[in-house]
Amino acid sequence: MADSRGDLNGSLQKALAALSRIVLGKEHPLRLALACLLARGHLLIEDIPGVGKTTLALALAKVFGLHFQRVQFTSDLLPADILGVSIFEPANGGFRFHPGPIFAQVVLADEVNRASPKTQSALLEAMEERQVTSEGVTRPLPQPFFVVATQNPDEQVGTFPLPESQLDRFLMRIGLGYPSASAERTLLQERERRDLLAELSPALTPPQVLALQREVAEVRVAPALLDYLMALVQATRAHPALRQGLSPRAALALRRSAQAWALIEGRGGVIPEDVQAVFTAVAGHRLHARENEAQRPLAEEILASVPIP
Repeated sequence: MADSRGDLNGSLQKALAALSRIVLGKEHPLRLALACLLARGHLLIEDIPGVGKTTLALALAKVFGLHFQRVQFTSDLLPADILGVSIFEPANGGFRFHPGPIFAQVVLADEVNRASPKTQSALLEAMEERQVTSEGVTRPLPQPFFVVATQNPDEQVGTFPLPESQLDRFLMRIGLGYPSASAERTLLQERERRDLLAELSPALTPPQVLALQREVAEVRVAPALLDYLMALVQATRAHPALRQGLSPRAALALRRSAQAWALIEGRGGVIPEDVQAVFTAVAGHRLHARENEAQRPLAEEILASVPIP
């Protein structure tokens, strides 16, 4: 059993190294994306076009050997375009369900905030339930099931901001940002990322990914660590600049993400640094300032204000 676990962790490190060769100079966001997948969550990437959001989603699917589908969200996209539709077939004298792109193991919802709220809700319901119901028939989605949604900044034209309740469906929100000067120079010198992606070999199989997801739940969380996690959550609820603090579901998301981070680091138990590594990605999109408060990094403020027990 120990040898099997060691093999899995070794393959996990190979996967991370392969991702780092595709998305350059973004070690921390890559680890967050990987932790999000292993924690059985969904990922929201918010950034300007052209910084590698789609490339990251493609690389994740390729390196884990997962079936990938991409959906370009537009204002006229309908829920049936994502979930699927039943079509009458005269030869059979009945309707047959044609699955939509949601029936994949990695689904890229590109520019999710360009679709109407109705279409956004259809996607997010499938994310939460991990199944699709059409005409009274419930169909399970593949396992593992991982949605990577990209979102343009709200100030760009033609966007429909995700409501707070729907933002909460995403385990993490990250940004990639501009690469460093050295990483961008390497990017300009090398071949196109899509060419490198085509040559990328899977480091793990879908059953191995499921095994790693089960391992995440087995990572130990000591009572003292739970005290620290709860202190962070309580600090969000008492912060005067926030309308409301983190919910119990967000606290569970934080614990699960920290367990996944610890697993990636090769540890059998969570330490405070694991919680700190994932806190902003898990809490940032769930914290909403009061209207009279200036925009400021509240998640970072709270993390800095709570001492490690």
